[in-house]
Amino acid sequence: MQENVLQHSKEMKRKLDYSAIVQSSSFQQLMNAKKAFILPASLFFLAFYFTLPILTSYSTILNQPAIGSISWAWVFAFAQFIMTWTLCILYSKRAATFDNMIEKIKQEIQQRS
Repeated sequence: MQENVLQHSKEMKRKLDYSAIVQSSSFQQLMNAKKAFILPASLFFLAFYFTLPILTSYSTILNQPAIGSISWAWVFAFAQFIMTWTLCILYSKRAATFDNMIEKIKQEIQQRS
């Protein structure tokens, strides 16, 4: 049984027209949706991440006490952990949407063949 499934999977891979898949509107929608999330999230991450070393190297603004003897640099550094966790959670939730789009593409391919 498992051999038949593997054999069928190998045959499907040989028959797929990847150029047609890439040019399909469903695939283009998937790529646009991924770019619409990943690009801004990555740019925000990089800007937020590099702000700490830049501000600590070229200014003293983060040296001011925020809470007691804890400076704003420590608050900002802790905020980076929160930002990373938040982006991971957001991406995990958005990935479910991407997975649904991929399943739709796979169904379209199966209907064509």
